[in-house]
Amino acid sequence: MAENEEPFQRGMVVMAHPDDAEWSCSGTVAKWCAEGWEVVYVLCTDGSKGSSDLEMTPEKLIKIREKEQRNAGKVLGLKDVVFLGYPDAYLEPTLELRKDIAREIRRHKPDVLITNSPARDTERGHYVSHPDHLAAGEAALSAVFPTARDRMTFPELLDEGLEPHKVREVWIAGGGDNADKYVDVEAYMDTAVKALKSHVSQVDQENAGDWFREGRIRTGEKIGMAYAEGFKRIPFG
Repeated sequence: MAENEEPFQRGMVVMAHPDDAEWSCSGTVAKWCAEGWEVVYVLCTDGSKGSSDLEMTPEKLIKIREKEQRNAGKVLGLKDVVFLGYPDAYLEPTLELRKDIAREIRRHKPDVLITNSPARDTERGHYVSHPDHLAAGEAALSAVFPTARDRMTFPELLDEGLEPHKVREVWIAGGGDNADKYVDVEAYMDTAVKALKSHVSQVDQENAGDWFREGRIRTGEKIGMAYAEGFKRIPFG
């Protein structure tokens, strides 16, 4: 951020599923909210496939996961949680998804947007290459640039009263070896873990907190912090 620019005040997190943001960046989000930022989550899918329970149905699971995500949002202090409602496990980076994300960008006007990487990483295990995560990352980046900023792209958004908006920075969650933006989250770990454990249907309540903390410790060791979250920062000027 240049010296003459206004400080960041609004954040948005675009992820594929309920609970993705808690695993990826909830320490950072907790910090933002504590500092008075307005933060909005945009979840692309309905979370309808995340269960191996033979008695569970997609319809029931959608309601459970939405409630869990809203509970996590209350813990963190989010301004809003937006559910785009695309079917879980089938997400594609379509023009329709791009428009839906651009709509929320224009509506909430984030300074910084966090999302997944659209690139498949075969070195870091299967989880970071979930096809829904890749699709959400691609659509979010395309929504930031150029869709949300361009008046003549999806002019129907103008008819909805949504003027173009330029996101100042995108932070790619889980930056790994490419990370160049680190956030000290030591003071926000308890809040982040509480938010993560709000996803009762998805999270091992006994072990999730330890796993979460261990990941932040490993990231922090790279730069001399006790607990950190790392991102690949993309400035858009």
